[in-house]
Amino acid sequence: MAQNKDVIEVLNDLIRINNDRTAGYMRAAEDTKNVDVDLRTIFERMADESRQNAIELTAQVGRLGGEPATGTTTTGKIYRAWMNVKDMFTGKDRHALLASCEYGEDASQRAYEDALASDAPLSTEVRQLITSQKSSLRNSHDMVKKYRDMHEITK
Repeated sequence: MAQNKDVIEVLNDLIRINNDRTAGYMRAAEDTKNVDVDLRTIFERMADESRQNAIELTAQVGRLGGEPATGTTTTGKIYRAWMNVKDMFTGKDRHALLASCEYGEDASQRAYEDALASDAPLSTEVRQLITSQKSSLRNSHDMVKKYRDMHEITK
């Protein structure tokens, strides 16, 4: 039972990270409404990705008999970074907006690395889920970085 508690805690941390990411990208998509359609589409897709991740993690928590997290990270560091996106975009600076998003993506990667390195006894199924999500988020990170680098060159 205590082992499940540790695994549930790890999974709930990842749910919160994905909730942070969803909120951040939804805000970024809203702030880019009619200005940058390409970015809005990417941001909406990334928010959907995190919603799906949270659903999968929530299902695992339920299977383990735990109560799934519903909020964002306790420290709110990632959420605050995402919320800075609006401030960055106010000046219509795509590079700054994408740099802020990349910061959030870096934080997501660290959270997943921490989950995989935790002492919690992760089953093969849970470890595979976390690894798969981390890989998907890495692809999103790389896309944001690519866009950021493209706008750094043209800046």
